[in-house]
Amino acid sequence: MVMFDAVVIGLNTLFFAEIEVALYSVVSIFVVGKILDILFEGFDFSKMVFIISPKHNEIARKIGKELRRGITAFYGKGMYKKEEKEILLCVVARGEIADVRKIVRGIDPNAFIVISNAREVLGEGFKDI
Repeated sequence: MVMFDAVVIGLNTLFFAEIEVALYSVVSIFVVGKILDILFEGFDFSKMVFIISPKHNEIARKIGKELRRGITAFYGKGMYKKEEKEILLCVVARGEIADVRKIVRGIDPNAFIVISNAREVLGEGFKDI
């Protein structure tokens, strides 16, 4: 749908040379897309964070203390360097993601962080089961 909208806006701009209309159209499509996301997904979605760092114990302790969020450690093996590692998994509210980044970067600026949307989270600290 977004690609189709982009083609229509591009053709409109090309044929009618109305840059202002194209800019309003882009903003409008963005806003409508966000509204549709909220309608389908709801307001209450969380973020899932994977953290890989040799300082995993310190990171987990600080996130637990400052954000009062639980963290789970998985044992994994990095296939590039063939090293065994602990991978931290933490699920936080959308508004807490900046705090997680700040904590992790403050402890280990070279940590590998993957942040993903978690559409539905059930359990302690989130929705009741």
